[in-house]
Amino acid sequence: MMRRIAVAAAGVVLVLAGCSTGAEPGTDETAEAGQTAAAGTTEAASAGVEVRLADYGLDGLAADRIVDELDRLPLGERPDDLMASVRVDELVLSDGQEELAMELPQDRFYVSVAPFVEQTHECFYHSLTTCTGELGGEEVRVTIVDDAGEVLVDEQTTTYDNGFVGFWLPREVAGTIRVSYDGLEGEADFATTDDGATCVTTLQLA
Repeated sequence: MMRRIAVAAAGVVLVLAGCSTGAEPGTDETAEAGQTAAAGTTEAASAGVEVRLADYGLDGLAADRIVDELDRLPLGERPDDLMASVRVDELVLSDGQEELAMELPQDRFYVSVAPFVEQTHECFYHSLTTCTGELGGEEVRVTIVDDAGEVLVDEQTTTYDNGFVGFWLPREVAGTIRVSYDGLEGEADFATTDDGATCVTTLQLA
């Protein structure tokens, strides 16, 4: 597991503070900020971020475990001194001063989806500590099928307290996410490619 850190510029902190937007990651401020931070990285560990991880019992965990734990946290237990953004191949953490990037699994891609009926927000890279969807703690049926017709997910599940539900999917596939809830249904496209979104907030139920 490789870790990288950089002193966080003000723009990076602002990006991590909320859901990251931008349909074209190649020109997105989020991507540009991430590239700027990566250019100045070092192999040293970020003491501040490491302390924050320890405060929440996340120290020593692999990046995918941290993603799972933070996304499932009750809203009242969300850290307000630790920002976490899921990128295509990294989990980017910040304590407001320094940034720590942890590699995600090379064969899996995290997609967190927030189905909604009336209210949503723009999002591209999922923020584990600030993003909030409309339907928290609701039972939903989720089916994820790739363009080749393979069913990747077909399960009854409950959205997390933040209104999202996350799935680790194979990389380099695209397809459709379908959700049904309380007699309503909706779908949205997804892609687990280099320009794919980790945050899906366009799935409206009707």
